[in-house]
Amino acid sequence: MTYTTNQEQWDLLNSKIINCRKCPRLVSWRENVASIKRRAFRSEKYWGRPVPGFGDVQAKIIVVGLAPGAHGSNRTGRMFTGDKSGQFLYRALYQAGFANQPISIDREDGLKLNGLFISALCRCVPPANKPTKDEIRNCRPFLEEEIDLLVDLIGFVSLGQIAFSETSSLLINKSQFNKSKGTKFFHGAFYSSENGNPWILASYHPSQQNTQTGRLTVMMFEQIWNEARSLLDKSK
Repeated sequence: MTYTTNQEQWDLLNSKIINCRKCPRLVSWRENVASIKRRAFRSEKYWGRPVPGFGDVQAKIIVVGLAPGAHGSNRTGRMFTGDKSGQFLYRALYQAGFANQPISIDREDGLKLNGLFISALCRCVPPANKPTKDEIRNCRPFLEEEIDLLVDLIGFVSLGQIAFSETSSLLINKSQFNKSKGTKFFHGAFYSSENGNPWILASYHPSQQNTQTGRLTVMMFEQIWNEARSLLDKSK
C-alpha cells in the first residue's frame, strides 16, 4: 500500500484545481480576461486559470469567499491578491495576527498566513462576479477536499451571503450542523454547534461595492477578525 503525506495530498488537490476545465463558460471568460488584460497590467502575464486555496495547511480557521477577481486573483494566481478587496482583507488579517504583512501584491511577495486558510466557492473568475449554481456545484468538491485536509479545523469565516449560505449547506450535509436550528446571514452572525463541530462567522464581502459605499467599514471588518482571533485563542 502506498501512503501519501499531507503535503502530497495538497499538491495533488491543487493540481486538480489548476487544471480543471469543467465549466466552459468560466474557462472561456477567465482566458479572455487574461488575454485582453487591464491597461494598468498590460505588461504582466495573467494567471488565467483556476485559483487554488492559500494559507496555513495546519490552519484551524478557513475563510470562504465567492470567486477570484478578474484582475486580482485571475491575474496573480493567489486568493485575494492584487486588487482592492485583497488590500482590505490582508490589512485586517495582519492587524489581527493572522498574516505576517498587510500587503498582497503577487505570489512572490512573501505573504504568509498563520492559523488561517483562504478558499472560495468558485475557483474561476465569473462574468459580472456571478457564478451559476451549477458552476458553484462543480467546484464544491475542491472546497470539501480542503476542509477534509484541514484536520484541526474549528471554524469558518464566510465572506458574503452566498458563501455563508453554501458553507452552511455544506456543513448541514456533512451532519456537522443542525438544520432545524436555522441560519440567517447578517454581518457578524455567529453560529456554533452543540457537538463541538465547526462554527460559522459571517461577514460582508470586502468588495469595493461594499467598502467604498461604507456598507463594510474598516472597524466592522476588524471586529470580525478580532472575534475570529478570540475564538482561535480559546481553542488552544
